[in-house]
Amino acid sequence: MIGIFVYVGAEVAIGSFLINYFTQANIGNISESAASRYLSAYWFCAMVGRFLGSAILRKVRTSTVLAVAAISACLLVCVSMLSSGHLAMGSIILVGLFNSVMFPSIFTLGIAELGPLTGDGSGFLIMAIVVGAAVPLAVGLLADRIGLQRALLLPALCYLYIVYYAWKGSQPSVSA
Repeated sequence: MIGIFVYVGAEVAIGSFLINYFTQANIGNISESAASRYLSAYWFCAMVGRFLGSAILRKVRTSTVLAVAAISACLLVCVSMLSSGHLAMGSIILVGLFNSVMFPSIFTLGIAELGPLTGDGSGFLIMAIVVGAAVPLAVGLLADRIGLQRALLLPALCYLYIVYYAWKGSQPSVSA
C-alpha cells in the first residue's frame, strides 16, 4: 500500500505543479500558456513509456523494471532540482516516461502470491490511491516555505521508497 501511496503522490505532485514550475524565472521563464504545451509533453512521455514498458515487461522481471524506472525518475527529479533552464525542464518532463510503468508494476507485485486474499489486497491497494493525495498537498506546503524547486525533494524521496519496494519490500515474507 505504501508503494502505491508514494507513487501516486509523486506522480500527481509533479504533474500538478509543472505549469507553475515552468513559469519560474530560473526554470522556463515562460507564460502559463506556453507551459501547458510542455505539460502535454510530460503526458506524451508517459504514454510512450507505457507502450515501451509493456514490451519490456514481457522480457524483464517486474521488480527489475520497477527499480530501474524509480531510480531513473529519482535521478531526473534530482537533476531538475539542481539545475535550471532547459535542463531542469527536460529532466522533469522525462520523469513521465518512467512513471508510466510504476502503477501496474507496484500493483502486480503487491497482489502476487496473495492467493484467496487477492481481492482484499487489490481493494487495499486501490484505497491507497486516495491517500496519495497527501503528497501533492505536502509538496505545496513545502513549496510555500522553501520554493517549488526544492520541494521536489519529496517526490524524489517517494521514488527512493519505490526502489526499496522493488528490490526488497515486494518480496513475499517467509512464514514459519
